[in-house]
Amino acid sequence: MDTLSYKTISANDKTVKKDWVVLDAKDQVLGRFASQAAMILRGKHKANYTPHVDCGDNIIIINADKIRLTGRKINEKVYVSHTGYPGGQRFVTPAKLMAKKPTAVLERAIYGMIPKNRLGNAVKGNLYLYAGTEHPHAAQQPKAVTLKY
Repeated sequence: MDTLSYKTISANDKTVKKDWVVLDAKDQVLGRFASQAAMILRGKHKANYTPHVDCGDNIIIINADKIRLTGRKINEKVYVSHTGYPGGQRFVTPAKLMAKKPTAVLERAIYGMIPKNRLGNAVKGNLYLYAGTEHPHAAQQPKAVTLKY
């Protein structure tokens, strides 16, 4: 038999169908919520997922400031960064980070689960985080999704 009766379907920029999704982060556990959001953002929930193509959905996350950390992580977990200068190592807890920028903790968690390359940078542009319940994307007619984990 010279021909195959099946073919592997690979998505590309023209065939990808990107939806708009609203996720509510209120009282959700940070890591579990972030992993599900990263999966939707990357497109791994779709049947035509292709690793080298941005086939994920556009995600709007509301109530990002009401995300929950279990245990004593809100005060004991430490995020480390470096300015690039000698002695420029900086430490910040999630409580201080959320006081400064309410969506930063959730943003860091999701970005940590996205590839660190050009495709990852393109995928990060499909994430919209808002501290309150309002968002300016009503024209895109996003559908609300509840995550199961």
